Amino acid sequence: QVQLVESGGGLVQAGGSLRLSCAFSGGTFSRYTMGWFRQAPGNEREFVATIFWSGSTTYYADSVKGRFIISRDSAKNTVYLQMSSLKPEDTAVYYCAARLYVTEEYNYWGQGTQVTVSS
Repeated sequence: QVQLVESGGGLVQAGGSLRLSCAFSGGTFSRYTMGWFRQAPGNEREFVATIFWSGSTTYYADSVKGRFIISRDSAKNTVYLQMSSLKPEDTAVYYCAARLYVTEEYNYWGQGTQVTVSS
């Protein structure tokens, strides 16, 4: 079955950068659209970014446009979230998610990785 394992979270100062990784296994990576979501204490989980199964289309939440970049490496079955110009408001648990390219909702989720941005 599909499994997702995030890594790369940690503590970073405001204005700094961090790259999150999500390792995909248990399925055919190229058939899945991948996404990143985040959840801060007291908030609902929110969409951050997605990259389509083809790798040619990406979408970002308005709050991260111009600062975050999502990408995928087919050879490594890995999706990345490069985060730059980080703000304290970016502090959250970041989750990797996957959905089959013909499915509307994300079916698989990772365990999450904590990102903390200090001011």
